[in-house]
Order: sequence, then structure tokens, then C-alpha cells
Amino acid sequence: MKVVLAQLNFVIGDFEGNAQKIIKHITKAKNEGADMVVFSELSVTGYYPYDLLGKKEFIRKAEETVVKIAKHCNGIAAITGAPSFNERGNQLFNSAFFLNNGKIECTYNKTLLSSCDNFCECRYFEPGRNFSIIEYKGEKIAVTIGGDLDSAQNKLNQASPVNEFIKYNPDFVVNISALPFSHNEDGQRKNELVSRAKEHGIPIVYVNQAGAYTELIFDGGSVFINERGEITKELNYFKEDYTLVDTKKSSEINLQNNTCYIEKIHDALVLGIGDYFAKTGFRSALIGLSGGIDSAVTTALAVRALGSENVRVLLMPSKYSSAHSLSDAIKLAENLNIRYDIIPVQRAVDTFENELAPLFAGLPPNVTEENIQARTRGVYAMALSNKFGNILLNTTNKSEYAVGYGTLYGDMNGGLAVLGDVYKTDVYKLSRFINRCVEIIPENSILKPPSAELKPDQKDTDSLPEYEYLDRILFSIIEMNKSPEEIIDSGFDANTVKRVVNMINMSEYKRFQAAPILKVSSKALGAGTKIPLVARY
Repeated sequence: MKVVLAQLNFVIGDFEGNAQKIIKHITKAKNEGADMVVFSELSVTGYYPYDLLGKKEFIRKAEETVVKIAKHCNGIAAITGAPSFNERGNQLFNSAFFLNNGKIECTYNKTLLSSCDNFCECRYFEPGRNFSIIEYKGEKIAVTIGGDLDSAQNKLNQASPVNEFIKYNPDFVVNISALPFSHNEDGQRKNELVSRAKEHGIPIVYVNQAGAYTELIFDGGSVFINERGEITKELNYFKEDYTLVDTKKSSEINLQNNTCYIEKIHDALVLGIGDYFAKTGFRSALIGLSGGIDSAVTTALAVRALGSENVRVLLMPSKYSSAHSLSDAIKLAENLNIRYDIIPVQRAVDTFENELAPLFAGLPPNVTEENIQARTRGVYAMALSNKFGNILLNTTNKSEYAVGYGTLYGDMNGGLAVLGDVYKTDVYKLSRFINRCVEIIPENSILKPPSAELKPDQKDTDSLPEYEYLDRILFSIIEMNKSPEEIIDSGFDANTVKRVVNMINMSEYKRFQAAPILKVSSKALGAGTKIPLVARY
């Protein structure tokens, strides 16, 4: 059977726009002689709608849109995803609709619902229990959604759909999915698909979502795997793509080039920034540029996503700012051909301190005075954002977010946290990747010791362990979910581990109020990690 894999980028709740895109690709596939075209999970609504799924009019609109799309399926079939009402219960189904002869011919409901930290599907959906096969043009097709291809039973002891479908001897399996990108789990998805194809000796058509939805970034990478478990077609990553396969005659292997995880993080962040602006209707970004590595990388990524004409930076030196920090920032702005403005903050900082002096009489300077500087910069940056409609991008990295090394309402300001799921050590690797062909980020920004420059000769290591050491501890805690005892037993210093754990727990109130973070790992902070604000654990 000739099947089109349509890997597209949808907009949540844009029923008209999503329908037009789906219909356009159905028409294209029909003109190219395809028998069927397959779209991704919840493609009609966009993934993931969260509490919009609780609005009955949202679900009705989704079902009306599926009916509208079905009318264009004459001489060609399509499989698309949308929520549907469960008339016997109070919840919904996450459904795949088989469209043919101008109508909805049958529906399959997702069985193994996702319980990952970003979206708990059990909150909205009930598991499906229908394992019937679609018969179309003399072939039997098993339709699955997302994790339904898992061979094992899930936590609720529900039967594995793929094992149920195999009893009907299908000619091939379709899996429509919306699996977010995770650099540290890269490759697992393809390995699992290959294992299922080999295990059952059956071809698999896998179509994944592409595009970004605030925190979530979907990388695409849809594939066709033949009955021998060979990936013969692989679609592009981090962009829309489209291909036609013949499920009976697929032996020529056509794969994407392997890329390092840093390049994938780079491409994911560029997509995340670009889609955030495109889908919210905003056009231009503002960044507070310090001359340091985090703001430099954020600025370079923003320019790649939005274009130099849509990125503006603000340089805000104080008396503690080194001369090279200002010159490095200016050089970066010139290299990227973006507008920069310089507003020295010291006079405003002095005014704040003078006004507070009577209240602080007899008390020594401490982090309070440092935070005044950061918050003064935040006031200036947000003033420009308000006046000119630029969205302020936050430059805090994951290492800093994790341990609370940032000023709430100061350098933690912003509408989107670009590097919030990227450890400091990987920020440096990103800078090298950005500079792989020509120096964009000044070498001095990469080589100099990181510093907030809020007091004389300040270095990040005055308050934190070396980032190489810190990031290994953080990864063990956050991504690997190890206990302090396990980390200490693996060779880390006990006092350092306990100190890091304490900093993580004590700074959750900051993360609770932080900007949305672009997720590129298996466990992001913010929406991906919830710790009670009031707890004694």
C-alpha cells in the first residue's frame, strides 16, 4: 500500500488552520497516487491542549473539524488524531480517526495513556479497549497511538495493544504520536520501534509531531520500518516533512545524517523560540546582554530563530562591570548585526541604595545590594519590552535555575527561558557549536570565568561548585532521580552533595515564578518538575 507520512506543525486550537493544512496534504497525497495519508496524534487540536480539553465546545469543534476533513477523503483514506466524547463516561478518548469515502469509517482510542511529567493524560482521557483491525483495499491495518506500541502491560495492567492487534495478523501497523524531544533519551524511540517490527515481523508507519508549543518541542523524525526491522525512510528533525512509502516494496534505505546532541539541542531551541513567537503573534525579542556566555548564546539563538532585524539587546553596565564585558557585548551585537543600546545602571542603583539607607542603617552590605542591581536591570529591560512590544528572553541556564543562583524579579525576568533546560557545561558546548564556522560569540565571553559582576572580583565559584562538578550532581538528582546517598556512594563529596540538594529545595519558590522553560531533556525544571513550596523533606 502506498502511504504518505505527513509530519506537520500544528497550532493548538487553530481548528481552521489545522484543517486547511491537513486537507492540503490529503489532496497532495491523492494527486501523487497515495492510498492513505497519516497525520500525528491530536493533529486536529494540536498537542497538548491541557485544560482546553475540559471545554465541551472545544471537543465539539474538534469533532466537527474531523467531519469536515473526512469530506475530502474520497479516493484516498486518512488517519488523523483528535479527542472524542466518551458517551458512557465523564471523560474523553484520545482518538485516531480513519477517514474514507467522505466520512469517519472507524475510530481507535488510545489505550496506554501517557503519565509523563508534562502531561498526565489520565486527567482527561479514559483508556480505549477496542482492538479491531481496519480493512482497506484488501489489507489489514492496526492503528495505535503513542505508547500503544509498548510490548509490556502498563501500570494499570491494561493489555498491550500491539500484542492484541497481532492476533489479527495485520499487514502493517500505523502509530500516530506526539513525543517531545529529549536529548538524553535520543535514540530510544527508534530502538523501541525497530524492536517491535523485528519482534512481530511487521512493517510500522510512525508519524510524530513537529513543532513547538511553549515548553514542549516536538522533533518529528517520523519513520517507516519494514518487516525486517530496517528503517528505510526517516523524515527530517525539527521541521515539517512529507514522504511516500510503499509498505510492500520498501528496501532502499534513506536516513537522516546523524548529528551530535549539542546540534540537536541547538536546533530544538531555535525551533522553540521561533514557534513561540510565530504562534503567539509576537515578532521581536529583547535580551539583556551582559558580555557573558549565557546571554551571548541566547542572543545568537534568537537571531537564528527570528532574524537579526527582530532582535534587540540592552547593555546595562554598573560600576562592577568589567571593561571587557561591555566590549564583548558590543562585539557580539556587531557580529550579529543587531541593534544595541547602552544604559548604565549605576545612578539608578545609587538612588535606590540612598533611599533605603535609613532603613538599612547599621547593617553591612550583603546579597540585598547585589539584587538591587539585578532588579534595576530588570526594570529597564521590562520598560523597553512594554514600550516597544519586544518579548524579553530570559537567559538563566538550568544549573542556575536548579540551585536558585539568580535574582527573582531581576535577571530571572522574561517571557520565555531559552536556556532553562540546558546545563552550564552544555551552554559552553553550544557556544562552540555556534562558532563552528566563524566567530560569532567573542572568544573572551567563552574563556573568561563566569561572573554575575554584582560585587568586586565576583566569580560564580564564590557561591557554587565548579560547573563541571555541579552539573554532574544535578544530572544525577534531576534526570536520574538518584538519592543523595546514591550520589555520594558513586564518589561525590558528601558535603557538596548535601549542599546542592539543600539549594535545590530552598529555591523552588523562584522556579515556581519563573518564565516557561524550553524543554530539551527528559526532566525539565518548572513544568517538568514539581516540588511542594511548603515542605520539610
